[in-house]
Amino acid sequence: MKFLRIGEPGEERPVVLNDSGRAFDLSPLVADIDGDFFATETFLRARQALADGTLPDLGWELTADQLETRTPSGERIGAPIARPGNIICVGMNYAAHARESGAEPPKTPVVFLKPANTIAGPYDNAPIPPGAKKYDWEVELGIVIGKHASYLNSAEEATAVIAGYVAANDLSEREYQLPGEAGQWTKGKSLPYSTPVGPFLVPSSEVDGENLACRSWINGEIRQDSNTADFIFDIPTMVQHLSQYMLLEPGDLILTGTPEGVALSGRFPYITDGDVGEFEIDQLGRQRQSYYQLVTQ
Repeated sequence: MKFLRIGEPGEERPVVLNDSGRAFDLSPLVADIDGDFFATETFLRARQALADGTLPDLGWELTADQLETRTPSGERIGAPIARPGNIICVGMNYAAHARESGAEPPKTPVVFLKPANTIAGPYDNAPIPPGAKKYDWEVELGIVIGKHASYLNSAEEATAVIAGYVAANDLSEREYQLPGEAGQWTKGKSLPYSTPVGPFLVPSSEVDGENLACRSWINGEIRQDSNTADFIFDIPTMVQHLSQYMLLEPGDLILTGTPEGVALSGRFPYITDGDVGEFEIDQLGRQRQSYYQLVTQ
């Protein structure tokens, strides 16, 4: 079972795919895939509705190994979750990426926030900010929270609040992020449309988040090729840690860090006008973004 949202920006409607990829309209159950969708357990009722045959059949199929920028019926595929309350990021969660960034692997999770208004669809064209010199890609596994959580006491409690997983790209302007002694992570991570998400949300019960291949390509050339098995901090550790410092709410999105192979390493050029990026996580689908230089008057 996979969830997605289709339609033009601001007009998306919820869809669920059965195990063979057949699409069904979720609108009879829920208005959108958002915090209420998880908090009211509509998330769980969708499977029963599929089994009962009570959801309208949309007449097309889509699977995780396809790269389709639109549905077979011609509709845009948006981010699979509506604008979350929070986008919470764990940095440097792969040892090799920490090394290529010039840092020692952290002994405690590095945490920062991205504005929720940075979320974008998986195939939306992505602007390069005016004046940007070092715009970088980061394929990441995203965790979607399904329940309110605070001060969790164990890995088991942390696992129980995870609704599902998504693929994401944490686009980052390194020139803004890393100048000076303190750095300016918020500036480098807050740019419009800098968090493409999707295409699919898959329930946590159907995915082993600790063993997912993560890959990225720029202009067809491989850049990142790793696996979440290389996490420094595993998924329950991240969720439990974050709950000690903030209230996690249904629909919140946690980005879990990126593997080595980004432009910051010095091995690859940064994103420039006309580049095309592709980002894939096993079972969660593949994104594609065309980058264009945004010019302001």
